[in-house]
Amino acid sequence: MDSLQDAGPGGDTAPDGASRGVTVPIVTVQQGPRTVELKRELVRRITDAFVDAYEIPAESVQVWIHEVPADSWGAAGTLIADK
Repeated sequence: MDSLQDAGPGGDTAPDGASRGVTVPIVTVQQGPRTVELKRELVRRITDAFVDAYEIPAESVQVWIHEVPADSWGAAGTLIADK
């Protein structure tokens, strides 16, 4: 690599386009409120999927859960709280 501009998001890039540097996958889930037990299971499954697909350590996967109350989002022109 001649400059930082040539580097991929996690460092330098291999000829096949794969990054050779350390990257941290961040998965954002937007959903309505769920129980802590369901969120634990979701985080575990998402992490496992990235570990399997990308062959990376689980410690490098971050899952952010953004819960939106039913009165703060809508579908088909109607608030979810009104359905």
